[in-house]
Formats: sequence, structure tokens, C-alpha cells
Amino acid sequence: MFLVCGEALFDFFLEGEDGPAAAGFAARAGGSPFNVALGLSRLGCDAGLLTGLSHDMLGKRLARVLAAEGVSTVYAVPTARPTTISLVGLDAAGVPEYQFYGNGSADTGVTLADLPEIGAEVHGLHFGSYSLAVAPVADAFATLAEAERARFISLDPNIRPTIEPDMEVWRARLDRLFQFADLVKTSAVDLALIHPGRSAGDFAADLIGRGVRLVVVTDGGDAAHGWSAAGHHAVARPPAVAVIDTVGAGDTFQAALIARLCAHGNGPLAALDELDADALQAILDYAARAAAITCSRRGADLPRAVELVA
Repeated sequence: MFLVCGEALFDFFLEGEDGPAAAGFAARAGGSPFNVALGLSRLGCDAGLLTGLSHDMLGKRLARVLAAEGVSTVYAVPTARPTTISLVGLDAAGVPEYQFYGNGSADTGVTLADLPEIGAEVHGLHFGSYSLAVAPVADAFATLAEAERARFISLDPNIRPTIEPDMEVWRARLDRLFQFADLVKTSAVDLALIHPGRSAGDFAADLIGRGVRLVVVTDGGDAAHGWSAAGHHAVARPPAVAVIDTVGAGDTFQAALIARLCAHGNGPLAALDELDADALQAILDYAARAAAITCSRRGADLPRAVELVA
């Protein structure tokens, strides 16, 4: 099993308005780690989600979605805390902007005492987004990542300034987590937030110097770059598609990277050991194609493995 650690919530998309006092919203289960777990399952991986899962109406819906998608909740933490919600607006290019409402919520309220013992069936863990920056869950997950560093560890900062606007907090939290990570995937937007003016190549070299074995930086519809600890560099450009919106594109890219590494017969760590230039290029191309499919349809509707068969 690949265990994804982080938030699960409901996104509310504005669908229409009837004057200032009435608006219609479409609700979709989401959250970056939630999407990654779902994406892994759709790509044929045995996936689980470690999150605070509420007993409330939305939490029960999240549990049903996860069950329907084949994502295990054996490591989820049941709680009476409410489910986080976010309001999502899209700009003219379909790029989302989020406003989160999650103070005292199920996902951010996970503590170190809540964490289950991780079984031998788990061969890797992924951490991402605001669960890395908001206490108490951020403290719990940092401790978990350190304890499980012998397994494959994946990380996507996925900065959410509307939840934690202080970039110093993000930098401090991430600096601790980077030392445990094997794979770090981030975006050019997030890199500009946490390290303004720093080039992607310099950022990658720094992380590889700290022990990260694969660093990937995406740049929206432009090229994605990957750097390996063995010194390989590859560039992938997404195929041309009619973009509906970019909701879930980064999560799709992340899930596809992990899925390809996990497809190695001896697991993701062995895949990194054998990652030559051709394999790095193939992994990036696969992830770029997967993300493009998500961009071609509304919302975080991540692709299934059959859609990526060449």
C-alpha cells in the first residue's frame, strides 16, 4: 500500500447567482492529498489515506467516495471535528483560487497521539499541502515522516497562503521535511512563494545535496523539469489539450510520478536506484500526459490507467 497523508475536504464551486443573497454551488470531494490517493488508486496502485475523517455529513460522504474509488481508510482517524470546506473560484484561464474554512477541523486536528502504527504493507508515504503547515497535524506528520524515513517518502509543498500566509512558517516546516524526502515535486508558483527569485535548478541542486533523490518542478502548461541524484535532467512538455480548468492538475502529476515509481517490481526506492536518463524522461512524460487529461475536463477528475496506455 502507498499511504497518502493529508487533508480531505469538500470544494464548493460557484455555479450561478440569483442576486447578492442567493448563489448556487456544486460540491466535490477534494483536497490535494485526497486527490493524490484517489489518483493512485485510479492508476492501479493500492492506496490508502491517513486523514482526520469526520462523523459529520460531509465526512461520511468522503468515506463513501474513498470506498467507491478503492482507497483504504484503515489508517484514517475518526473524529467529531467538522469537515473542512473550501470555496473555489476560477479565473479566465481556469486556474483555481481557494478560500478555506477549516478552523478546528477534522483534517487539521490530527495529533501525534492519533497516529496509527504503520504496518509492513505500507511501502511509501506521501505528504502534502496545508497539512504540512497547520498545527497540530503538521507536527504529527513531521514526526511521522521522520519515523518512517526508511520507507519511500514523497512530498509536495502545495502552498496554501489563505490558510497559512506566513512563508517563514512554510519554509521552516518544509526545511525539516525535506531531509526525510526521496521525491519532492513542487510548482514554479510555490517555489516563487517560498524562495522568491530562486531558479528551479538551484532549488533542485540544494535538495539533492540534502539527500532528496528526485526533484520535479512543474510550470503550469509549460515544461516540467526533473533532476535526479545521479545527475540526470529531463524536460517534459504536456500535450496540447483544450483546457477546461487546472483543478487537480498538480495532484495528478504527483500521483502519476508515484505510480510509475511504484510500478517497479521491487518498489519505489529500487526504482530510484535504477533511474537513468531514459527512465526519468519516461516518468515525466507519463505524468505530463496524465495532468493534461485532468485539465481537459472539469474539476479534479483524475485519469485512470487505461487512459494512459500508449
